[in-house]
Amino acid sequence: MAKSSLSIGPSLCLLRFSMFNERQHVYATLTLDYDGPVAIVNLNRPDKRNAISYELINELLRALGDVENSPAQILILTGAGKAFCSGMDLEDLRSITGRTPDENLADSRTMALLFRMLYEFPKVTIAAVNGPAIAGGCGLATLCDLTLASTEAKFGYTEVRIGFVPAIVSTFLLRQVGEKHARDLLLTGRIIGAEEAFRMGLVNETVAPDKLLNRARELAANLLQNSPASLLATKRLLKSYAAAELGPQVAAAIDENARIRTTADFREGVSSFLEKRDPRWTGK
Repeated sequence: MAKSSLSIGPSLCLLRFSMFNERQHVYATLTLDYDGPVAIVNLNRPDKRNAISYELINELLRALGDVENSPAQILILTGAGKAFCSGMDLEDLRSITGRTPDENLADSRTMALLFRMLYEFPKVTIAAVNGPAIAGGCGLATLCDLTLASTEAKFGYTEVRIGFVPAIVSTFLLRQVGEKHARDLLLTGRIIGAEEAFRMGLVNETVAPDKLLNRARELAANLLQNSPASLLATKRLLKSYAAAELGPQVAAAIDENARIRTTADFREGVSSFLEKRDPRWTGK
C-alpha cells in the first residue's frame, strides 16, 4: 500500500494504535484489524454465509464504535468466504415470528441504528463485496461511501419474497439510485449481478475476485493522500444534507418493519422459506 502523509509521526502513530488495540473488544462473528490508518472489518461467519444474526448486529455496532474512536481514518468492510452477507440468519429468522410487538419494535430500532450509523459514519467507508449481498446484507454493502464489487458478487433486496418489507433500507436506496431503480429492486425482490448494480449506481467499481481486497487497500491509500480534516468535514456536510429527511423517514420505516412481522403473510413467508416450498399468500 502506498504511504500516506499523516499529520503525526510514525512512532507516535504506532504508539496510539498499540494503546488503542489493548482496549479492543473480542468478537465472535467478525474480525477487526488495523493496517496503520486503515481499519478492516471482516464479517466472519463463512459457514453461515456471513448471515446477519442478532449477535452480529450487536458486534458490528461495537466494531463501528471501536473504529470511530480509533486513530484509523478509513474503514474497509468485507466478508470471509464466498459470501459478503446472505441476509438474515435462518435461526434468528425462525424466532422472529414468536417475538412480541415490543421485541419487534426493539429489533427494528436496532437495525435502523446499524444502517444509519454506517451511512453517517464520520470516517470514509469502503465496502469490498466479495460475493452475494442479500437483503440486509445488501444494505450493509451499499450504505458505505464507496462500494467495490467482485465480478462474482450478487445484490438483492429480497424481503418481499418472504412477506417482509425492505423498509429501513428504502429511504437510503432512493437517494442512491433514484425512484425507478429503487421501485424495481424493492418491489420485484430480484437479484442482480455486479455489472447491473454498477449501471444502477449501487456499485462504484467492479473488480476481479482475486484483486478485490488489494483494490480496496489501494483506494484507501489514495484517500489517505487527502486532508483528514477535509474528509471529516465533507462527510459531516453530506450527513447534514440528509438529516432532515432521514429522521422521519427512518421512524416510519421502523414502525412498518415492526408491523409487518405481525401479519399472516409474514408468518407464511418465513415458514415457506424455511420449509423450501412455495408460499400460500392470503394478503393478510
